[in-house]
Amino acid sequence: MPIVLTALFFALIGLALGAGGARLLLLGGSPYYLITGLAFLLAAWLLFRKNAAAIWVYTLIILGSLAWAIWEVGFDWWQLGPRGGVIILLGFWLLTPWIRRPLGFVSPSGERYGAVAWPLALAGLIAIGVAAYAMTQDVHDIRGDLPADVVAADPDLGGNVPAGEWHHYGRTLFGQRYSPLAQIHRENVATLEVAWQYRTGDVKLPEDIGETTYQVTPLKVKDTLFLCTPHNWAIALDAATGREKWKYDSNSGLNPDRQHQTCRGVTYWADPAAATGSACAERIYLPTSDARLIALDAANGTVCTGFADQGVLHLERGMRYNPAGYYYSTSPPVAVAGKIIVGGAVNDNYSTQEQSGVIRAFDIKTGALIWNWDSGNPEQTAPLPAGQFYTTNSPNSWSVSSVDEALGLIYVPLGNQVPDQLGMGRSAHVEKYSSSIVALDINTGAVRWVRQTVHHDLWDMDVPAQPVLLDITKEDGSVVPALVGPTKQGDLYVLDRRSGEPIIPVEEVPAPGGAIAEDFTAPTQPVSGLTFMPPPLRERDMWGITMFDQLACRIEFLSLKYEGRYTPPSLEGTLVYPGNFGVFNWGSVAVDPERQVVFGMPTYLAFTSRLVPREEIPPKGEGEKGSEQGLNRNEGAPFGVYMGPFLGPLQIPCQAPPWGYVAGADLRTGKIAYKHKNGTVYDMTPLPLPFRLGVPGIGGPIVTKGGVAFLGAAVDNFLRAYDVTTGVQLWEARLPAGGQATPMTYMVGDKQYLLMVAGGHGSVGTKPGDYVIAYTLP
Repeated sequence: MPIVLTALFFALIGLALGAGGARLLLLGGSPYYLITGLAFLLAAWLLFRKNAAAIWVYTLIILGSLAWAIWEVGFDWWQLGPRGGVIILLGFWLLTPWIRRPLGFVSPSGERYGAVAWPLALAGLIAIGVAAYAMTQDVHDIRGDLPADVVAADPDLGGNVPAGEWHHYGRTLFGQRYSPLAQIHRENVATLEVAWQYRTGDVKLPEDIGETTYQVTPLKVKDTLFLCTPHNWAIALDAATGREKWKYDSNSGLNPDRQHQTCRGVTYWADPAAATGSACAERIYLPTSDARLIALDAANGTVCTGFADQGVLHLERGMRYNPAGYYYSTSPPVAVAGKIIVGGAVNDNYSTQEQSGVIRAFDIKTGALIWNWDSGNPEQTAPLPAGQFYTTNSPNSWSVSSVDEALGLIYVPLGNQVPDQLGMGRSAHVEKYSSSIVALDINTGAVRWVRQTVHHDLWDMDVPAQPVLLDITKEDGSVVPALVGPTKQGDLYVLDRRSGEPIIPVEEVPAPGGAIAEDFTAPTQPVSGLTFMPPPLRERDMWGITMFDQLACRIEFLSLKYEGRYTPPSLEGTLVYPGNFGVFNWGSVAVDPERQVVFGMPTYLAFTSRLVPREEIPPKGEGEKGSEQGLNRNEGAPFGVYMGPFLGPLQIPCQAPPWGYVAGADLRTGKIAYKHKNGTVYDMTPLPLPFRLGVPGIGGPIVTKGGVAFLGAAVDNFLRAYDVTTGVQLWEARLPAGGQATPMTYMVGDKQYLLMVAGGHGSVGTKPGDYVIAYTLP
């Protein structure tokens, strides 16, 4: 009986592989699956006939599969395993007595012998040997060291922030995410232990939208930490103990039309003219998800009623259209030169009648509007007169800006005009400023320069990250004030921040065409000489837990329109790689301004997009919540778009791992020194498996003078420390929830603390929470 059931099982496998393989071959794919499917059918027929030739046929299946797999992917274990796992297991089943005895023969003396086993056993041992060897290889790893020498002994860190404090989102207005503290260093970081833990009480609710995320980087000023929560509470904690000093609830409510429910940080400002200890002499500015900016007294959390309208600045003013939930500020505004400069997130792909992406500077004390820069109307920077409106749907800045006060410039990362995937009808101004880094005059809002990172963006390739400022020493000894701009495409633009001209060359390369009839594509696209962009995907890069879901991914891959990076959106479906999740996202990168090196977390995850004509879009369902994944309606446009990660039948990425790395590069030479897999599947699978595949992540790193980089971000719930020079992991701590915030570090007395917020991220599915955790040396 076992041999009959085995024959039936082999026949089912053969039919599945044969049918899928035939479809794959018709799409221009590999013939392997069709050939192997036919071989399984032959083996099934021989097993049913109890013919010992089945053993020889299956031996050929193993050896042929092994040779094909090595030819396709070399000795990459995580690619070889799914190709051969099922096949090898079935081979061992065929070696059992229940199968071999019926396939054997009866001697003249009447004694029964099992079918010959050695060919199949030898093939299995060869496959196991190859697998064992592949497990010792890391074909994706780039090993190397960053320069250890100090280039600038006294670098410009971007202001007079005390060494033990963290006054801005990136510590200073330069956004370097660099701390000059060195008490925690490479040799002792492995001994870090929890000093205290605080829970905010702001937890994800059943009625919350999917992307309810905790992305805050707290500030540390004097002896106090300041932070915000996803539902826009502001909290002050004692930096030494984690004791709560005050809490303020903005009552921003819930709205199913918001795409994001998050807060990346608050803004601190001290009034130089105020008497010490007077009310609102030091302030915390809290952005909310219902488009308000609230001024709070840093001492006690009470509202500073002298600011704007009784302490509240309403950011929807000046908008021609104001649908609730479509516009809000998720990132902390910039406080500089007596101004607070605010951008805003505009919902992607909801409507052609959304709010403007205008950047505005207000008097930081009174809330009076000083200037406005609207990328759809860039020349009119004086405050708009009554009755005029900012440009509807102009490109917005939802991330964090950086500032060089000496140059008088603010550097704004700009997104795309929505609808993201539809470029027809965009104005010349939008075509110029969309998906770019723009330098604006702090005092007037006038444009000083612009560097576009995508021409005619049809892929949601916003510039997502805070530009990082540092001074770079060239080989001739001259010093250039530089800007490092990470992009979703994986480029790191290294520019002269005075002019926007490249320090590391930028090249225009041909880009795919073939947009829909109503649209067009740019003939070329820029690529930086320092780039982490991945090579184009191939059919052999498709992946799965087994050969069956891998086959399904291959079929889907060849069914999509894909000609490499910048393949335009289409009605049949387009593969977008890198996906709009980004190689780099809002977490940006961290630089060491002394050594002039950069540490980052490149992530690789393909997405798909498919345009859908207006008449085919279903009515909005009751209770439908905002999301960037799934159907994006684009109300008022001729097409909506279905978007999401490129996943297989088991809801794992169709592309082979690694999906995430840590990496280091020398900013003086533009050379990548190392690139190592980051993170495990510990929290991605039902079983807590510690396999280091290199997993996706979203969040950012920091680096310290102690030569250590700290990073959470990965979809496993760990906080990790790395050697900045080599990228080697030095320490990790298990987090009680997803660590998709950027950590920070500070000093209290003679003790250095490392601080991490663990609250999870809705889009990547990590565990939600409300934890603030501080670590110190014992």
